[in-house]
Amino acid sequence: MTIEEFVAKPVTIRAIKWTGKNLQEIVQFTNGLGHMSNGHLVIETREGSSRAAIGDWIACGTQGEFYPIKPDVMEAKYLMITCPVEGCHEENCEHRA
Repeated sequence: MTIEEFVAKPVTIRAIKWTGKNLQEIVQFTNGLGHMSNGHLVIETREGSSRAAIGDWIACGTQGEFYPIKPDVMEAKYLMITCPVEGCHEENCEHRA
């Protein structure tokens, strides 16, 4: 038996952070698949409904699917390539961590 090794292909996702105050942005970003239910943000994913906590990132995957990502997972797995400050278009700006 031959065991093969693989490395994940780099992918680019788009995401928005749930602040608890940006529901309309989340609804617009998710094309209506994000909504409030019983005081919680719910994202309709391909696997069903998934609750997002304040501070979670709501991501759009490579096939247009939406899902929440915990902040620690986001930080460990993804590198922000755009500046989080509106209007800043510098390639290596000081706003990115």
